[in-house]
Amino acid sequence: ADRLKAFAFNMGVDAPEVVTEVGSGTNGTRRKKLNKLLADTTVRTIIVEHRDRFARMNMTLVESALQAQGRRVIVVDDTELNDDLVHDMAEVLTSFCARLYGKRAAKRRAEKALEAMRSDLI
Repeated sequence: ADRLKAFAFNMGVDAPEVVTEVGSGTNGTRRKKLNKLLADTTVRTIIVEHRDRFARMNMTLVESALQAQGRRVIVVDDTELNDDLVHDMAEVLTSFCARLYGKRAAKRRAEKALEAMRSDLI
């Protein structure tokens, strides 16, 4: 957060607002602060350290939507691979892994709930 604040000051931003959130870059529904930030049209510039910390997938769509509103995202450390095919494959694999791990977690929660219910009945 301090590095991004310093970056914003160097860009001439007087009072940058720092928003931090712990959440998956693949699941937008759990990113309440990010959704609020994107919905606030008074926010003209969003500065992130790494592209994947902002959004793992469809970053170009988000950038295009913001650009259409006269807004922008600045990525401070944009040293990611620029090969589109490699980038697309990484996004697809990330999505599949997130779904797989989410299903496993849901299955475990269901098993624990059934176990608890069975133990209460005995």
